[in-house]
Order: sequence, then structure tokens, then C-alpha cells
Amino acid sequence: MSLKIPYETVKETIKKALLNAGLTMEQAEVCSTIHTQSSADGVESHGLNRVPRFVEYVQKGWVDPKGKPELIGARGAVENYDGHLGIGITNAMFCADRAMELAKEHGIGCVALRNTTHWMRGGTYAWRMAEAGFMGMSWINTESCMPLWGSDEPGVGNNPFCIAIPREDGPIVLDMAMSQYAYGKLGVYRLADKKLPFPGGFDKDGNLTDDPGAIEESRRILPTGYWKGSGMAIALDLAAALMANGKSGFDMDEEGRGSCTGCCQIFIAYDPYLFGTKEEIQEMLNRRVAAADASHPEREGGQVTCPGERTITTRERSMKDGVSVDETVWSQVVAISEGDLNTKDIASK
Repeated sequence: MSLKIPYETVKETIKKALLNAGLTMEQAEVCSTIHTQSSADGVESHGLNRVPRFVEYVQKGWVDPKGKPELIGARGAVENYDGHLGIGITNAMFCADRAMELAKEHGIGCVALRNTTHWMRGGTYAWRMAEAGFMGMSWINTESCMPLWGSDEPGVGNNPFCIAIPREDGPIVLDMAMSQYAYGKLGVYRLADKKLPFPGGFDKDGNLTDDPGAIEESRRILPTGYWKGSGMAIALDLAAALMANGKSGFDMDEEGRGSCTGCCQIFIAYDPYLFGTKEEIQEMLNRRVAAADASHPEREGGQVTCPGERTITTRERSMKDGVSVDETVWSQVVAISEGDLNTKDIASK
């Protein structure tokens, strides 16, 4: 069952839960804001729903709240950091901001981060760069959670990729995993007792299915674009590990901790006006988006939009009517905020 909870109530409840988990006031403030914003934007799978698992990982020592990015090497517009298994959100925010600082100086900035933890909603950092006026690109490698095309067992991560275009009339932001649905989204549909809009993987008997629970059980999520998503996933894995001189998905598999523990992340910021004026670039962007949005819908009354355009509408609705939360997950986070740190991660089961 879904509930509508005021934004500030959600944020303060998550903040209390994170303080109980051992985060500092500053860390809890930043992380609770990001988790709540994610849910308010309609990405509850990596917003409120991820809080119990994050608390569990802090307790296990898989996330070290004291870990912070350490500069390992720098060459011009490129820097490499070790995240020391710190909080994924704060590590990623630091690196996205550092990439923008480098882009101010060089026109482009690239920060490669190794040995970090789950960044939660990947689009957070792409949005951050776009809203600051930069084109942003970022991706992450993960442990194996998706079969390579032609296999029936997990052999590669779904390695989310994000790109953001800094359009002043509204950023265009693509935030996608290399699987048709991320596991977090499967959990959202399962908790709501709903089928997926499109088949998202295979059941244990190898049948393509729209049953989220059956896909979670088989661990056979469907690569986006079949063999293309599978191929893109392994390329992103290798590129992130190469650029950060860190762990590949295979290395994370060998360690066996899960949920991106020890992963690599890449953050690239680009000055959009490096070779053109602001006026001509923005005019071009607006023409292209307007043409895309004017595409004839396949269903009467439908509307075609570019990635990220509906996010603002969802955010405004959440601020007005309350953030949509799953009742079971909400109860769990409330319990953690009240001091019960032994609650199991219902959202991921």
C-alpha cells in the first residue's frame, strides 16, 4: 500500500535513522536530502527504499562513514581518488563537484573514483552537473547481477549510466541501468503487488516474464536491448575499472560483499559553451527537444517527452501532495529512526 507523506517528514525521519546508524549530523543531512529528493522525483527504489539496506551495510562495516576521497593522482583535467569505502552519496557528490571545478579550468573535467560504495540514485550527480550549467556524464560498475547475453547466470553488472544536457528550459537527463529494470524497480513493483509494464527478465524455468518477484528469485534480469545492453554493461565495467585503476565487477564478485561495495565510478563535466555561444547552443537544444516532444503519440491522449522532462512535474506534485512511499518500507524506516537497528531490508527481499 502506498502512502503520501509530507516531504519534510520523510526527510527528517530518514535523517534520524541515519544518525542512529552512526552518521554525523552533516552526513545525515546530505544523505537524507538526497534519499528524499529521489523518492520525491519518483525514484523511490533508490530513495527511501534503500535506507534500510544502507543502515545494514554501515553496521556490517561495508560502508565506513569515516572514509573520504583521497587524491591518488592527477594529470591536467583528470584526477583519480580512492573512496576508502566511504558513504557513496557524499563520495560521489565530492567527485561530481571536483569534475566541475576541473571543467571550469580546462573546459572538461574527469574524476575517476575507486573503492567506493553505492551512490544510490545515479541521476543525482548528472542532475547536479546540469543544474550547475555543465553537461554531465557518469557511470558505475557493480558486482555481477545480470546474465551476459546467451548465459543463464549473472556474469556482469547492470552498470548504470547517466548523461545530462544543461538546457535552461529544463535539463534533459538520462539515468539508466543496462538492464530493462533495475532490481530496485523490481522491488517497487513487487511491494505494490503489480506486474511490470514490459517483460523484465526470466523466471527460474527460463521463461520471459513480467513478474518482478520471479525475476528477483531467478536473478536473470533482462539486458536493455538484449545483447546490446549486455555488451554495453561489460564495456562500462572495464572502462570504469581501467580509468580508476580499481576493481572490476569480477573483483567485486570474488570479494562477495555485494551492492557495489568497492566499486568504481566515473564523473565527467563538460563546458557546453566551449565552442559556441550560450544563445546558439540553447536555441539548438530547444529546437531539438521541441521536435522530439512533438512526435505523434502512439495512443490518443498520450505525450512523448525527453528523458527527465517528467521529473520536474513529479517533484512538484510530491512537494504539494506528499511523497509517495510504500507503507511497509516507511514503517521500517520509522522503526530505525526510533532506534530499532535490527530490522531486515524488506524492500530488497
